[in-house]
Amino acid sequence: MHQKSLTELRAALDMKQISAFELAQHFLKRIEAERELNAFIDVNPQLTLDTARAADQRLARGDQTPLLGLPVAHKDVFVTRGWKSSAGSRMLADYISPFDATVVERLAVAGMVTLGKTNMDEFAMGSSNENSFFGPVRNPWDRNAVPGGSSGGSAAAVAAALTPIATGSDTGGSIRQPASMTGVTGIKPTYGCVSRYGMIAFASSLDQGGAMARSAADCALVLGAMSGFDPRDSTSMQRDAEDYTYLLGKPWKYTHTLSDRSLSGLRIGLPREYFGSGLSSDVWTAINITLQQYEELGATLVEVSLPKTELSIPVYYVIAPAEAASNMSRFDGVRYGYRSAKYCDLLDMYKKTCSEGFGAEVKRRILIGTYVLSHGYYDAYYLQAQKIRRIIAQDFQDAFTQCDMIMGPVSPGVAWNLGEKVDDPLQMYLADIYTLSTNLAGLPGMSIPCGFGTGIYAARPVGLQIIGNYFNEARMLQVADAFQRVTTWHRKVPAGV
Repeated sequence: MHQKSLTELRAALDMKQISAFELAQHFLKRIEAERELNAFIDVNPQLTLDTARAADQRLARGDQTPLLGLPVAHKDVFVTRGWKSSAGSRMLADYISPFDATVVERLAVAGMVTLGKTNMDEFAMGSSNENSFFGPVRNPWDRNAVPGGSSGGSAAAVAAALTPIATGSDTGGSIRQPASMTGVTGIKPTYGCVSRYGMIAFASSLDQGGAMARSAADCALVLGAMSGFDPRDSTSMQRDAEDYTYLLGKPWKYTHTLSDRSLSGLRIGLPREYFGSGLSSDVWTAINITLQQYEELGATLVEVSLPKTELSIPVYYVIAPAEAASNMSRFDGVRYGYRSAKYCDLLDMYKKTCSEGFGAEVKRRILIGTYVLSHGYYDAYYLQAQKIRRIIAQDFQDAFTQCDMIMGPVSPGVAWNLGEKVDDPLQMYLADIYTLSTNLAGLPGMSIPCGFGTGIYAARPVGLQIIGNYFNEARMLQVADAFQRVTTWHRKVPAGV
């Protein structure tokens, strides 16, 4: 049952082959059995099963809501009633929110049953899920490897079939990179498409919620319920919720020929900057084979250029830490969250609370952010970074005049070993070279499984990145789904699952 897609689980519920209560029980048992992965921070079986019973009652009344009774796990960056909302930090280790994030609320209204909260890098700051106060998450494909971050808990939970779908957040690649490294499908929609209300902020102009599942079809189903305008979020776009499933299985262009179900007419842009010397040979090989398969589906490959790609790392690591320094200032030990047990006065309490409550990576980014925003450096660093950010966004628009979708690698290599880069933050930052610019531009992006590494890394997955223009999620999902209809990469599971 745990290897079924959302569509298959929906059919099983409708045909009364299983109840929502039994389904929830099944996944809770799997979560307990796979505690070694450390994918979950908090579970509340009683609350989960109560929710499942309520879903069964709605089903018995004839309610046909598409997501009713289906399980979901939430990244711990989304606040929830009944489960802890820690953002992977000691600062919020025992915090339980009095309200639900909009994403959580909307999926609950749709009838989904929450299984628990997934592990993550502290305040979403990291690329390996080793920065969590609750310990690192292990990659289900190779338990000596990282799952990627910061949504590593959600990615690992989906890959290990502990949940059919999970929410995530993406600030610089935090959905796409772990999706790639664990062999699942993950999508980050256009900035402003999914409400950030109740999502614990890291960098407010970059953070965006999304979904992770085995397939593009499952992501499309849940993303439709998550998205839409929210007046409580000032960055939410005033657009109606969209049905992202309506293009699945349809041809790119409607014709009267027998090849109507192909991607004939689709122009795929390949940024030359994404295929340089920094890309490992095993990732290049997997991506190249995937692109050939897209050609067989009728697509045309076009070389494009994103000339400011190499600047995305310095630009991101000026803007994101600056916004993080501002957002983290609320955790001062006065109102809520962790407070140091011993201090002399108010200033000493501030110092000790932040020193003890935040991990090393969060402190590093707060220091960087405070520096670039300080008097005398704002114009030299932060303002210049914002100017280049605009140029990066324009580079994408220039590329989209030549193509419909942009494709390439998600990460320069497959998942690395636990502890391998923990003492070298710069190497960790460089792993996000292909994903950061998408967030800086506010564009939608996704990762789909397309192969594995080679040699000693033969069990570690590779993902293909698909980038679309603003609010082009339905088309992206259509392109991803077309590939998944003729391949089986997304159906592969780790040994023992």
